[in-house]
Amino acid sequence: MAAQFFSSLADNALLVVAIALLIDLHAPAYLTPMLKFVFVLFYVILAPFVGAFADSMPKGRVMFISNTIKITGCSLLFFASHQYLALAAYAIVGLGAAAYSPAKYGILTELLPSEKLVIANGWIEGLTVASIVLGTVLGGVLITPAVSSTFLAFDLPFIDTNIDSTSEVSILLIAVFYSIAATFNLYIPNTGVDHRILNKNPIFLIHEFWHCMRLLWIDKLGQISLAVTTLFWGAGATLQFIVLKWASVALDYPLNKATQLQGVVAIGIAIGAIMAAKMISLRQSVRVIPLGIAMGFMVITMVIVSDPWAATVLLIAIGGLAGFFVVPMNALLQHRGHILMGAGHSIAVQNFNENLSILSMLAIYALLISFDVHIYTVITMFGLLVSVIMALIQRWHILNQKEMDSLQLIGSHEKN
Repeated sequence: MAAQFFSSLADNALLVVAIALLIDLHAPAYLTPMLKFVFVLFYVILAPFVGAFADSMPKGRVMFISNTIKITGCSLLFFASHQYLALAAYAIVGLGAAAYSPAKYGILTELLPSEKLVIANGWIEGLTVASIVLGTVLGGVLITPAVSSTFLAFDLPFIDTNIDSTSEVSILLIAVFYSIAATFNLYIPNTGVDHRILNKNPIFLIHEFWHCMRLLWIDKLGQISLAVTTLFWGAGATLQFIVLKWASVALDYPLNKATQLQGVVAIGIAIGAIMAAKMISLRQSVRVIPLGIAMGFMVITMVIVSDPWAATVLLIAIGGLAGFFVVPMNALLQHRGHILMGAGHSIAVQNFNENLSILSMLAIYALLISFDVHIYTVITMFGLLVSVIMALIQRWHILNQKEMDSLQLIGSHEKN
């Protein structure tokens, strides 16, 4: 939990600093969401392999290696002098995150029985959201001129650090948090699970990955939970950038202040996640789907809000709905994946689908921004898309349930 907290804290702070770096490099506005695009690119490209990698050795060691890759990307971002070099460096951080993710979630199914997964996910999501809140705030604070100038004024005796910009000092401090996370990784216990991989052939791994993908998508509960989490993460990543743009237009907030609203959404998610962990069991998880429909319509109300306090309440409510419905669905998906395949493989399949959704939705958002579509129009389109897709998933689940009930009825008649 500590390792996950500090690694996620650094990820979220670094995103804010990377956005500020692009602004300093006079990058066009549509490149801002492309930061997240390149970050999740390796989640999709390496999906057939990271699951096997996570299952090949103790999860703590996987997380340590992954954090080391993140530190490397952070270091390259420190030296980036062009907008595309900054994107490339941030993509390296994404490579580390892609390798990290199956291990950080897969270890839960190795440590805990299925009935504890919702509670464990509540804790992990709660801490992750806390790291998002503090990370976005930390990133916003680090790029604030008054704060950065204080750090820049600090000099080591007889040593010239060559650190002379806000972005450089911010990136250096964030690398420290990655190092703290890597240190905690070394103390994660070995669960005793057999880590031998049957076949290391890349072609076999790709074939095995697609087989695992098919298993989850044809499973009646797996397909519903996978569809919900896929939509949620794509929408969540896009909402991060929508909030930044909306805060600038509706509230006249600069970047360092707008990032605090991202933290406000995260607070709502934490509240929703904690409530879900206390109130929803694994058996009841599919009952939360209608909250996703409500969340989409609530997002649309952002277009009529221009007061900071009203904005805060609205964003907490949006986050609360999101946290309440995604935690049970995530636990259900992990449970079905653990039954059907290895923990690392199921998380890799989940990551592939979720991050393909992120890539798609961010690409659409970047395209709309490049055509100067007004943010209020974007918000309305976004909210309607979420609600319609969640309604279709709800209908899909109802049809599945009817089919399963019919099969059970036929089975009981045959026994009689």
